[in-house]
Amino acid sequence: MPARRIGIDVVPLSRVRELVAQDAEPALRRLLSSAELLSSSTPDGPDLPGIAGRLAAKEAVFKLFHVGGQPVPWLSTEVLKSDGGWPVVRLTGRAARLAREAGLGEIEISITHDDAYAIAVAVSAAD
Repeated sequence: MPARRIGIDVVPLSRVRELVAQDAEPALRRLLSSAELLSSSTPDGPDLPGIAGRLAAKEAVFKLFHVGGQPVPWLSTEVLKSDGGWPVVRLTGRAARLAREAGLGEIEISITHDDAYAIAVAVSAAD
């Protein structure tokens, strides 16, 4: 039976509020893909809990790779919504390579948030 890997991360919504308050466009474009930015927009402005949840999920997925001292592959790790509305991970480029090198199978994620924090958990089988 393959081993399981679990990654978890928490992002304070205050951190996302600061990003948005400081003209977040350049910073968010380095952290979120175009598809993620579109999913994180509402008619009233940025979806702060949604952004925080995506950032936490990307960090949780990165922890599955077991690579220290490397930057998170922000744009090649996408957290999108399935047709049913639950979060799914799409890896491309460097993130996909790191996942292959780690022997990871399909990655499942769960995201939750409340007034102050977003938390994400990522799980995958590893060879």
